[in-house]
Amino acid sequence: MNWLLKLAIVGLVASCGGGSYKAPRNLDNACAIAAERPAYFRAMKAAERKWGVPVYVQMASIHQESKFIGDARTPHQYALGVIPIGRQSSAYGYSQALDGTWEEYQRETGNRRAKRDDIRDATDFMGWYMHGSTQRLGISKQDATSQYLAYHEGRSGFARQSYLGKSWLVRVSNQVGQRAQMYRAQLASCGRR
Repeated sequence: MNWLLKLAIVGLVASCGGGSYKAPRNLDNACAIAAERPAYFRAMKAAERKWGVPVYVQMASIHQESKFIGDARTPHQYALGVIPIGRQSSAYGYSQALDGTWEEYQRETGNRRAKRDDIRDATDFMGWYMHGSTQRLGISKQDATSQYLAYHEGRSGFARQSYLGKSWLVRVSNQVGQRAQMYRAQLASCGRR
């Protein structure tokens, strides 16, 4: 009988789906993402209530950073083209937060148990970071393009306008802004504002 209880517990834990980090099927439709992954939408709404960063800005940024893959990492670097020497950076998870920035978030919010591969923590992190960019740099929370530039370059890099020397990044940030507006319209159309 003891084995039956153990089997039931294993089945219950497995049914929670905690280890699935695959991207949603339709990344070009915010309503489809919200329907397929209601926990994602709830997490983003919670971050929006707490930090004031709209869901559509969070969604567009997460799409760019990880394509909604919870355990996303940067690629490995190779010496001489074959010898692995580590990853390009410490970026990890939905938000691709770097180790140092994540630790700063944990200290400032008191959320020491936060994990980068947990959508609730990742969206809270993103809201925290973008709220800070609004406070320190005056960037509107609705301005996904500028928020993404500050997110990617860091606030001091944004203030120095380091992105001006990176035409690829300006292009990417504009794409994030366009995707945010697309997501905004889609969420309005399906009543998920």
